[in-house]
Amino acid sequence: MSAQRPAGHPLLVVIDPAARAMDGESVRIAKDVLCAGSSSVKIALPDSAEEVDRALAHRGRRRPVVVGDDGALLRALRALHRERTLGQGPVALVPVGQRSALVLARALGVPVGAVPAARAVLDGAERELDLLVDDSGGIVVGALRIPCGGFAVSPTALGWTPVERAARAARYLVRSLVANGQPQRLRVEADGVILADLDHPLQEISVRTAKSGLAEVLVRGSNGGPVSVQARTVTVSGRDFRYRADASVTGPVRTRTWTLQPAAWRLTVPR
Repeated sequence: MSAQRPAGHPLLVVIDPAARAMDGESVRIAKDVLCAGSSSVKIALPDSAEEVDRALAHRGRRRPVVVGDDGALLRALRALHRERTLGQGPVALVPVGQRSALVLARALGVPVGAVPAARAVLDGAERELDLLVDDSGGIVVGALRIPCGGFAVSPTALGWTPVERAARAARYLVRSLVANGQPQRLRVEADGVILADLDHPLQEISVRTAKSGLAEVLVRGSNGGPVSVQARTVTVSGRDFRYRADASVTGPVRTRTWTLQPAAWRLTVPR
């Protein structure tokens, strides 16, 4: 009597090119576990963001599984958000990449390891997560910061050592904090309430998703203690500023509004 092939949900496994180049062995292990545990697996090997978009747009009823780092997950989430299907089904992640590029994966509760992560895809539970959506159509899964306190990851950044990354991040933070010798002056509103105005220099603004259905907003000024509130909508305006949303830096912009969408997407995590 032949062995029965496992049931389970059909999967679309999108393998990031950087993951294939960096750790082919982990990618192979993840594929083997997923193919052994699901009744139907389609493998996509995109070489560009456009090919990721096409693969996800034509996935049918298959559940998307991203094999790659934080950046690969975010690209997939943005693609699903653009086509307005992000909330229609769970997304899964098998983290593959440098440890410094898996910060979001760990924060979301995804195991950093090909075997446990792939098993979680097959046997895990769905977790509802909030999302910050801005007025230009961008999304923030974890947190945004102004000043950025980091740098946009470019293709050449893949070869940086941790020391080089830290040094570049520190230099970027200094440049962000000091514009023409002065701290940034921005107006910050949370649900219509002014938390900071242009006449008060700021050291940091951070907005992050939380489990309360509201965003956590923290404003640190050059004088006085920090202001911390929870809000549904946050607007920042003033002179040209850049902000770091998850793993990427955007700007300069003069105004941006973020609105929290509670339980906007689902992630498969270990039970």
